[in-house]
Amino acid sequence: MADSAIVTPVTDAVRRHDTELRGFASDNYAGAHPEILAALALANGGHQVSYGEDDYTAHLQDVMRAHFGPTAETFPVFNGTGANVLALQAATERWGAVICAESAHLHVDECGAPERVGGLKLLTVPTENGKLTPALIDREAFGWDDEHRAQPQLVAITQTTELGTCYTPEEIREICDHAHERGMKVFLDGSRIANAAATLGLPLRAFTTDAGVDLLSFGGTKNGLVFGECVVVLNPDAVRAMKHLRKMSMQLASKMRFVSAQFEALLTGDLWLRSASHANAMATRLAEGVRAVDGVELLYPVQANGVFARLPHDVAVRLQKRYRFYFWDEPAGVVRWMCSFDTTEADVDAFVAAVAEEMAAK
Repeated sequence: MADSAIVTPVTDAVRRHDTELRGFASDNYAGAHPEILAALALANGGHQVSYGEDDYTAHLQDVMRAHFGPTAETFPVFNGTGANVLALQAATERWGAVICAESAHLHVDECGAPERVGGLKLLTVPTENGKLTPALIDREAFGWDDEHRAQPQLVAITQTTELGTCYTPEEIREICDHAHERGMKVFLDGSRIANAAATLGLPLRAFTTDAGVDLLSFGGTKNGLVFGECVVVLNPDAVRAMKHLRKMSMQLASKMRFVSAQFEALLTGDLWLRSASHANAMATRLAEGVRAVDGVELLYPVQANGVFARLPHDVAVRLQKRYRFYFWDEPAGVVRWMCSFDTTEADVDAFVAAVAEEMAAK
């Protein structure tokens, strides 16, 4: 049947949420950016070859190479955990181990997937601000000739980190040089890589390809996509069997055009940077607002779209009844507040006022 003959069906779908409701729990709470929804609509209709042999996925390769350089190869996947596990598997052997920060999402928020699904040992290192250094890496970078020890083969960093801090290109270059000298590769978890670029004011390749990163995951969901992430291989010699591993890891989308079309819309123009810059600016506004509230302690530099603070437990619990957010370390009274591409100044100001009210009532 031709597209022109398709009749719009009657639907019983109804909106089941309050579109005015805002929270500061996660950038995953936000909906999809209108420009992304428009791209999905454009990609719909007619038939396209499945499993990544479509026109949108082919063009996405060129889009990503414009950002990361001519050697970049992109593999769209469903979600962040899948992207991370796929990348780790592709860059290690069965006896391999991954060095990462103790706070890394790989370690604390993926339900053991790198170890249970990927079959990898995570060698974690405590950090002060979520960032690894060569000296910290060396705490676990040893024992390559020891048959009793999982072999350190990969260093995993997160940009921006789980604590909202941002590596400079120089810091990443130092890590990459250090790892490569020891025969290890470097993976960058880029769940919020757009926020890092916005903070640094640099193109994406400046702190990835040009700094020596071998492969990365590129986050889309936290920056306005409906769903979808990508694994981007920057050094083809660092990986093996990506296509087979993606399928085996249950990350091969049959209708991949709908993942790729979203990334095409995100990255062809400046939507990725506009959205990330706005989220970062809202977090800065939030930090400045709560900094003036007596009794609220900011814990880390606000270098992306997250604010980490300490306040009395009872105040946080009362505040959670008014706005959704999470404890980061509940016994210590540490909370995390996240901003999104659709967070408004009015949202931030209302939340800051609520913090001040609850602190005054404690």
